[in-house]
Amino acid sequence: MSTPTPPPRPEPSAFAEVYDRYADDVHRYLRRRLGGDVADDLTADTFVAAFRAWSRFDHAAGSPRPWLFGIASNLAAKHRRSEVRGLRAYARTGVDPVASSWSDAADDRVAAQALNRELATALSELSAGERDVLLLVAWAELSYAEVADALHLPVGTVRSRLNRARRKVRTTLSPGTERVAVRPLTALEARGGNHG
Repeated sequence: MSTPTPPPRPEPSAFAEVYDRYADDVHRYLRRRLGGDVADDLTADTFVAAFRAWSRFDHAAGSPRPWLFGIASNLAAKHRRSEVRGLRAYARTGVDPVASSWSDAADDRVAAQALNRELATALSELSAGERDVLLLVAWAELSYAEVADALHLPVGTVRSRLNRARRKVRTTLSPGTERVAVRPLTALEARGGNHG
């Protein structure tokens, strides 16, 4: 009986280019979801898993970005409790795990911080599937098709989960803030046709 040959590994220098191109995006996404320490570990784990599974990646599909975010999301799924705790801590403190400001003006930053607290609460109340879809669109900036590829879902399921998640977020937010909050969170209107 012959022993099956192991799948070919990518050339380390070629894979280093993939890492250099996408590691910051994957890390930023995981850091927003799970915090810095966990994101550091899971980013490394994402690229180790990608390196090992490189022969299974459909190179005809083009960019490995959705595939990498799918791996990252699967690894994050093991840390759901940490994610929900982090979102609830964010809701209490208003401290965003990724330093980003929506405005240069101090008054606007204070208002945005209060709004971010409400968003964190709303996100913590979504189902895991809804949160995955919403955050892959909003924070990883994947198209519907890319989210479908990343999570191995039909595009219609991605659309319905995103619609449900947006509706739940809107109903959780204070009156008058839902339009302001949901726009930066989903960022879909600004990208328009990119999500078909």
